[in-house]
Amino acid sequence: MADGDGKVRREVEGASQAPQRASEGAEEMDQHQTSEQLIEQFLAETGGTVSQTGASTDTAGVPSWEEEPLPEGHRSGFVALIGRPNVGKSTLVNALVGRKVTIVSSKPQTTRNRIRGILTAPEYQMIFIDTPGIHERPLRRLNKLMIQEAVDAIPDADVILFVVDVSVKPRREDRLIAELLQEKARHRPVIFALNKMDRLPVEHARELIEAYWAILPEHADSIPVSALNGTNVTLLRDHILQFMPEGPRYYPGDQVTDQTERQIAAELIREALFRYTREEVPHSVAVLVEEFTQRKSGTLYVAATIWVERASQKAIVIGKRGERLKQIGVVARGELERFIGGRVFLDLWVKVKPDWRDHAARLRELGY
Repeated sequence: MADGDGKVRREVEGASQAPQRASEGAEEMDQHQTSEQLIEQFLAETGGTVSQTGASTDTAGVPSWEEEPLPEGHRSGFVALIGRPNVGKSTLVNALVGRKVTIVSSKPQTTRNRIRGILTAPEYQMIFIDTPGIHERPLRRLNKLMIQEAVDAIPDADVILFVVDVSVKPRREDRLIAELLQEKARHRPVIFALNKMDRLPVEHARELIEAYWAILPEHADSIPVSALNGTNVTLLRDHILQFMPEGPRYYPGDQVTDQTERQIAAELIREALFRYTREEVPHSVAVLVEEFTQRKSGTLYVAATIWVERASQKAIVIGKRGERLKQIGVVARGELERFIGGRVFLDLWVKVKPDWRDHAARLRELGY
């Protein structure tokens, strides 16, 4: 549906009896049934592990998670995943945590912010930091900010995972990252995560692995893994634990990410955009969640604006008779419903924001 300002909207509703817009507009947010409470209810019923802080619960007489006793020698710390684009860092974070906490795509430069995935066991808590891919010659302000996000994560980490694609020879970007780690990660253990071992030609395995060892000879450890298949992920986790310092829990034991619900919604929409658009379009889009409220009916209402840089990109995202936008909305809504465990009404708009990737004010509006 297009209005006079050229805005395009596509509404995606899970049930066949979609509420009328007039009645939806008249609904007020139920102050006693927030989306956080729905998540807690869903988890109690399903035994899930996602926790969102801020939900209202009766905690009288119950120690807070910070006060819970920890076993002697409890370990905790931050693990930064560093690497060039498209080596599988996000897939590896999801595999290490044991559930999806960051979006993935076969296209490079999917991750734009530092995203934390949290894994808690009785004897440890690991916080994995998924960072944007480090690449040469960033052309846009956004790309420069993305690289800075990754670089800034290095000195703050207790352990560095240098994620590489072991199925191919080291590239110039891998060597530049190795030099960066030699400078920024002094006195911090660097573990090679030799990812995509399922694609590694057996006859060239030794040659390729040693080629990576050569670019960072002072690495502390090296584990071949396949994040996609889960091969050696548990082994990698065990090796990380050996380098983890003793420390407290930084997050509740059942929390698996530090992202807010609004951030997760925006990321899931962007993941769907990556899936159904090609060439320059995925990298030219951003998602801004304008509204995230619980309706009296129990449906979560999410209104989001998709930013593109050119009118031609807007037409691509919408598709013929709005079919592509509908497809994007259906997929994103399904992922969001799985996350919250309830119904979602997703309201998508598409707007042209020329050169938003180089516009400081617009980047700040998006949280960069």
